[in-house]
Amino acid sequence: MGNSVPDPGPQVLLGRRTLHPGSPPYVIAEIGVNHEGSLAQARQLIELAAEGGADAAKFQSYSADTLASRDSPAYWDMTKEPTSSQHELFEKYSNFGEDEYVELASHCSALGIDFLCTPFDDRSVEFLEPLVPAYKVASADITNVPFLQRIASRGKPVVLSTGASTLAEIDLAVDTLERGGSREIVLLHCILNYPTNNQNAHLRMITGLLRAYPDRLVGYSDHTLPDDSMTALVVAHLLGAVVIEKHFTHDKKLVGNDHYHAMDVTDLRRFTALVADIHQLLGLSDVKSPIASEGVSRLNARRSIVVNRPVKSGDVLTDEDLTYKRPGSGLSPIHWYDVVGRVALRDLAVDEVLQWEDLARRDD
Repeated sequence: MGNSVPDPGPQVLLGRRTLHPGSPPYVIAEIGVNHEGSLAQARQLIELAAEGGADAAKFQSYSADTLASRDSPAYWDMTKEPTSSQHELFEKYSNFGEDEYVELASHCSALGIDFLCTPFDDRSVEFLEPLVPAYKVASADITNVPFLQRIASRGKPVVLSTGASTLAEIDLAVDTLERGGSREIVLLHCILNYPTNNQNAHLRMITGLLRAYPDRLVGYSDHTLPDDSMTALVVAHLLGAVVIEKHFTHDKKLVGNDHYHAMDVTDLRRFTALVADIHQLLGLSDVKSPIASEGVSRLNARRSIVVNRPVKSGDVLTDEDLTYKRPGSGLSPIHWYDVVGRVALRDLAVDEVLQWEDLARRDD
């Protein structure tokens, strides 16, 4: 029906914002471990994320010994990050503990930006609970049922990355989280390549997730190389992603880890400005109707039924007596076949714009 109120769809309270389909994106600056073990650098990255307009600054909490065995092979571009063992790489950046994250959460709060942190072990789930408004679950843990149960038991919103996952695996993860106590779940399309080549981004999968999970919000975790137009993020959002996560650095030229495929504050500013322009273009409603600024155009650019030749009072109007011209201040041609056959109540000159009071039915 033309006047029906559209279903607002699923909603999720994520930090300071309530998200729903069509929301401006909730932007997560994924600092991860790009602080390289420096608390001062971590604080600076939070400040840059806030300056660039991100909604959240996110970190990663893990211990190399509980995350990877010592012979876990690399799965990233080793021309950019030459470390050949996952354990060796994670060991470089696992020096932050609870005290550091408490301080970083406080710094985020002071700057008006949400603090998020992906836990990779049970201990991190515990100490992060009072610090984060939601848990982020990495793609690698989507099949880690006991870990998902532990996170779900906290009852917080969950942002779940789905890199390298099948729909059956996503179903299992969502079901596990729901049964465990998580009700607000956002699914992030993600490709588990570092970096992700554009031809492998497969952003259409966002629409596939929306179709498969109509009662869930969907987002995008990006590993493509940023360009000047932030194309991947813009396209992902236009396809329906309401959460956008991307690695964040203060210097994209730094060697190693996640600097080389990250965005910096310039990229972030550019994206948030583009999003503001996009949402100005999109408007607030998807219900087609005239807007206020069209009022003058609607009146003057539309046509009215107009007298085509002189008509005497008492004449019965025929098609030949009438035409349709601008402006639209008289009877609309919608009423053409109701006007033809009526009687003129007064003399009508050529080009007069007809009104109902000029006419009567023949039997009146």
